[in-house]
Amino acid sequence: MAAPVPVPSTHREVRLTARPGGGPRPDRFEVAEVPVPVPRHGQVLVRNRLTRVGAVTRTLMEDAAGVLPMSPYAPGRALWAPALGEVVTAPGTRLGPGDLVRHQLGWREYAVIEADDARRVDPALWPDPAACLSQGFAGWLAVVRAAAVQPGDTVFVTGAAGGAGSIAGQFARLRGAGRVIGSTGSRRKADYLVGTLGFDATVVRGEAPIEEQLRAAAPEGIDVLVDTVGGEQLRAALALARRGARCVVIGALSAQARGGTTAEVPVDTLALFSGGITLRGLTTADHRDAVPRWEEQFSRGLRAGVLTFPHTRLRGIERAPRALGELLDGHHIGTVLVES
Repeated sequence: MAAPVPVPSTHREVRLTARPGGGPRPDRFEVAEVPVPVPRHGQVLVRNRLTRVGAVTRTLMEDAAGVLPMSPYAPGRALWAPALGEVVTAPGTRLGPGDLVRHQLGWREYAVIEADDARRVDPALWPDPAACLSQGFAGWLAVVRAAAVQPGDTVFVTGAAGGAGSIAGQFARLRGAGRVIGSTGSRRKADYLVGTLGFDATVVRGEAPIEEQLRAAAPEGIDVLVDTVGGEQLRAALALARRGARCVVIGALSAQARGGTTAEVPVDTLALFSGGITLRGLTTADHRDAVPRWEEQFSRGLRAGVLTFPHTRLRGIERAPRALGELLDGHHIGTVLVES
């Protein structure tokens, strides 16, 4: 067990100063210096190493109560998000100094969490422990559990260069999909999807109408949709859905990037029932039982070299608000992590 390390008297945390009412401008955040919290018996003091920044952060900045299966952020208080940290001290628990744990109190340098809320991370399972913060769980659930991708399926993944979409495409390929198509926002990302992640074709937002590009990439239609974007891309996918297609919605980035708490898309219900097409919303909160299986398959694939963990690392907790803006503007590939 590692020896205790000195703990400073203060640390930094990122707070929401006011609800955005538009884009997540810098003046909606503050980096506050506050005392390092002291754990009680049964609690764990963690030195955070990485915080995950995701599109859901933008939605939680609004008064989104009831929209998501989690409470929105409160102005004047620190934000929170999945984080990877190192245990400093954990009186009365089975954790010890130096243990790595995953928890939900990111956006700060130190955190005190209940022992039951700290999930131990085994470094031996992960070529890079940062991978335990992957957003790919949602993409994996869509491919493996909700859509049950079969050999020969044509799969369309929207937002395919993002944290969830990049993993969904890789698992679709591992399950034998005959053709994997991804949408993205730039030619740079499209080249990455094909050249690095093994996608067969791409749809690039802004180059031509989405449906026109998708018809060219999948002339016989699609069997599976994994949708992280919504809007025009969801409409195009439904227009090309083959009989018996399985469509799984795991995000609504087209609305979330603007801070929207609704994401309406016209749906032809006649086409759904006559074609036997399923359209399903999926949230990871309803599938916590699958986490061990996901982690086993993902970590094994990483160790074997058949999967990669696309991610971007940015240094400094003060960089987190900017990282969120950059993510929403489409600058980064994969899961976005901020080192602290």
